[in-house]
Amino acid sequence: MDGRDLELGELLTAAESAPPGESVGVLAHDLRKRFGADRVSFLFVDLMEQRLLRLTAPADGDGPEAVEEPIDLQGTVYDAVLREQRQHVDADGEGGRRVISPVSNRGDCIGLLEVTLRSVDDSVLGQISDAAHALAYIIVTDRRFTDLYHAGRRTTRTSLAAEIQHQLLPSASCCEAPQFTLAAGLVPADDIGGDTYDYTLDRDTLYLSITDAMGHDTESALLATLVTGALRGARRTGCDALSQANRAHEALLAHSRGLATGQLLCIRLDTGTCELVNAGHPWPLRLRSGAGEAEEVPLTVNLPFGVAAPFTYQLQELQLHPGDRLVLLTDGMQERGAAAVDLASLVYETRDMHPREAVRVLTAAVLSACRGNLNDDATVLILDWHGTGTSGFRPLSSTGR
Repeated sequence: MDGRDLELGELLTAAESAPPGESVGVLAHDLRKRFGADRVSFLFVDLMEQRLLRLTAPADGDGPEAVEEPIDLQGTVYDAVLREQRQHVDADGEGGRRVISPVSNRGDCIGLLEVTLRSVDDSVLGQISDAAHALAYIIVTDRRFTDLYHAGRRTTRTSLAAEIQHQLLPSASCCEAPQFTLAAGLVPADDIGGDTYDYTLDRDTLYLSITDAMGHDTESALLATLVTGALRGARRTGCDALSQANRAHEALLAHSRGLATGQLLCIRLDTGTCELVNAGHPWPLRLRSGAGEAEEVPLTVNLPFGVAAPFTYQLQELQLHPGDRLVLLTDGMQERGAAAVDLASLVYETRDMHPREAVRVLTAAVLSACRGNLNDDATVLILDWHGTGTSGFRPLSSTGR
């Protein structure tokens, strides 16, 4: 067994030299060479977060990786590793050891690295963790050039509206930084309902948005495309929340596509001051550190984007304090069958969970209340504000968060 430290530069060079769909094979070759690994697989979660897809590198190093039959995720050791972000070691059933490490990037859980080998020690476990971290960066880069990781996540037929909606979302549903942690989740309706969420981070500002285009199926998906495109275009030219709102409103009026509600936030990273616009959208929930319950934030509600009437959007200010949890949501989290879920109580009950896990609990509760059939998309975005220091930052790592 070769106990060298992971030569990251060599690994990245090898990955870049290989076709973008063969990154797992490059990593497998490295682990076999250094540790005599018997089997190396990358497992990623399908779009519905119900099953895992296994991508296994061929043992002889020839040919592309093969995607095997999906594995039910719930209640498995894989589920535990994904949720806890902790490396797991057990027997492989053939006298060797199996190591499962989270593959994560800036809080986004990309998947799992599973390695079986004859024996392990702390040094080997640490280097496998490093390899998993390197794999995260390789996959983030490679998936720009191949559909392998996108197509593989579709374990059921995806409608045109669902494909459009999915492509409007950020490539990562979770993000961590010293000042904040955020996570979002979208449970689509049986007939896509036009929800989107978005975020981006520059040197001094975190931008968030959550929108709900009225209508269903491709009609709402196309409307959501207009809204998202207008907001991103405005944001990328340095516009604040008020200017973004005006751009989205003008885009819908110009193309006569319909209406959309939305909430747009610009948060200063150095102060926690949030400027926002509420365009006909449900109030967010806020749980303050030490508070006994989550409460609605009573914002002024302006008209939705696309209403053909003379009015002016209002820029409002919200001050975030260290320890705050802010929950943005769409009406699909509150209406019809979802109304049976006490969201405020559930936000409080999940206060100690990472936002990623809290999102899962909230969306699962709504899906259960609706008996698995949603009449409208249900979307939630949770932001934990740590403040300008790093004391509240809980980074993901192979040894826990």
